[in-house]
Amino acid sequence: MLTQIKGGTVYDPTNGVDGVVQDLYIDDGRFVARPPTGTKIDETIDAHGMFLMAGGIDIHSHIGGGKANLARMMMTPEIDPGQGAGTKSGCGHVMPSTFITGYEYAKLGYTACFEPAVVPSNARQAHMEMADTPILDTGGYLVLGNDDYFLELVSRNEDVKKIRDYVAWMLDATQCMAIKTVNPGGISAFKFNQRKLNVDESHKYYGITPGQIVRALTDAVMEIGIPHPLHTHCSNLGVPGNFSTTLDTVNATDGKPLHIAHVQFHAYGTEGRRNFSSAAIEIAERVNSNPDLSVDVGHVMFGQTVTISADTMRQYDTRMHGSPKKATFIDIECEAGCGVVPFRYRSEQFVNALQWAIGLEFFLTINNPWQVFLTTDHPNGASFTTYPHLIRLLMDRSFRNDMLSTINRGAAEMSHVKDITREYSLYEIAVVTRSGPARSLGLRNRGHLGGGAVADVVLYRPGRDWETVFANPVRVIKEGETVVIDGEIVATPRGKTLRQRIDYDRNIEKDLERNLFSHQTTRLSNFRISDDEMANSIGSEVVYHSMT
Repeated sequence: MLTQIKGGTVYDPTNGVDGVVQDLYIDDGRFVARPPTGTKIDETIDAHGMFLMAGGIDIHSHIGGGKANLARMMMTPEIDPGQGAGTKSGCGHVMPSTFITGYEYAKLGYTACFEPAVVPSNARQAHMEMADTPILDTGGYLVLGNDDYFLELVSRNEDVKKIRDYVAWMLDATQCMAIKTVNPGGISAFKFNQRKLNVDESHKYYGITPGQIVRALTDAVMEIGIPHPLHTHCSNLGVPGNFSTTLDTVNATDGKPLHIAHVQFHAYGTEGRRNFSSAAIEIAERVNSNPDLSVDVGHVMFGQTVTISADTMRQYDTRMHGSPKKATFIDIECEAGCGVVPFRYRSEQFVNALQWAIGLEFFLTINNPWQVFLTTDHPNGASFTTYPHLIRLLMDRSFRNDMLSTINRGAAEMSHVKDITREYSLYEIAVVTRSGPARSLGLRNRGHLGGGAVADVVLYRPGRDWETVFANPVRVIKEGETVVIDGEIVATPRGKTLRQRIDYDRNIEKDLERNLFSHQTTRLSNFRISDDEMANSIGSEVVYHSMT
């Protein structure tokens, strides 16, 4: 079936298209070149007066796994009865159900989303939840850097090849597409009663530093050839003065590519009478001088949310600030941990208000939009449903200044936001929400509207209020099928699991089998998730992408 989308204004940064009126053609779920004159068009969609972008890609959003389920259980749910024909009900509060997550993302024009914290032993559960999320293509980042086997390899100063083969095997076995590290070494150290671990501070049991862990993982990522750099949740999250930790972490890579996750939470100074200040400019300057460094922001928005993280150490420290006052903590033996703490960000509170401003400072002072991606670290900084409001803050300086005048006065005065005149263009919004994430993840056939790309496209109607525009797409098309029309879900196709094919020396399995038998309850034969299991049992077809 050949579909023509006629007369829309196209923003497609991957292909250098900036506001050009042109027709798009879709055949068998892919964009194709303009067909010869006289070719029969089966369907025509009139896009005159609208602008078009590829489907949105969220590079960092917690949508599956143990932490997500704990958050859903801990927070009082608001039951959503369903959102159209064939939709299902579910909790729709700050941590929505899998069904509602898919519906709400699609209604915002998003067609792919990536879970940034898949714990190896819980990978099946994470993939089941992602497969249960309708419409969205998904992928996972495997959490390493606190698992005992890896820490033993680094502490024994094993050669790069063995570490590389271990990381590659784990990535392949868990059906993930990138490597994440969370407070490298710190989660493990917490189990040995260490309450902090700086970049150059030694783990009391393994005798290695977070800097060594980051260096070993970046070396492995480079050796394997994974497109996305090591996705790094730095040490000392949320601690005043932690910007120096962030910069030290960058230095620890010896110049190799690195991605800093939710950088807003890692950009705090100690200036002022409250000993809390923004250091976003210092980190932004490092990003501006290093094309191999990228960040997602993890922007804070005001209101109720719930914080979830594998960083048990830092979550434990914040438990007394929770609202409401309840929390859950789990140590996952030999692998990781997690903490879930509800939280309410308040505009009148100095620290929360400055956190809000710090996120904007990153967006507005990082020069190259290809190095910064739009996230709220859902649900940690805010729900992903706040993205339209955030986009308006970036595109409309007058609105941004109006909002600045409503927050804590001390925070507003300390922030650089009041002095920044930059406004994002539609082209730049397309970069930070589509083209940039796709390029970083190595997804060559997503995030753009060129020939051969998967036909994920969103039609918007321009208006004076950019929040309203981006909250209400006219039409959302997923792989050539219309899934949303004027805010109503009209189809709920299954998404796919995205990953790259990984090569490694299978001899690593002998040592791994011994280790799993000695230290864990899962055997090697049960650890691996096959493509057949993904498709037939979990319910998500695996789609491989070339790494070259």
